[in-house]
Amino acid sequence: MLISTMNDIPGYQITEVLGEVFGLTVRSRNIGSQLGAAFKSIAGGELRGMTKNLVVSRNEVMERMSETAAAKGADAVVAMRFDTSEMGPNWTEICAYGTAVKTRKL
Repeated sequence: MLISTMNDIPGYQITEVLGEVFGLTVRSRNIGSQLGAAFKSIAGGELRGMTKNLVVSRNEVMERMSETAAAKGADAVVAMRFDTSEMGPNWTEICAYGTAVKTRKL
């Protein structure tokens, strides 16, 4: 599955637009990571546990988006974006979305 943040894919022609697709997950932070983050924020620096969780979550939602696109018959997703939002004090929604398309190599 080709995934592009651009509206097109160099070297390919979009032959059919199949519609919007997305992948979604909602994650909660455990109390240990919250306490660690609170202490780390005093001294400054990267919150490695939270960074790792975000990388895992983004990969998960991209895979879900790709599966949805493939189920529609797509071979690519264009205009892919990520969105995150807080859904309470400890929950974060992570979403990958874009437009499923069929392409032809030029």
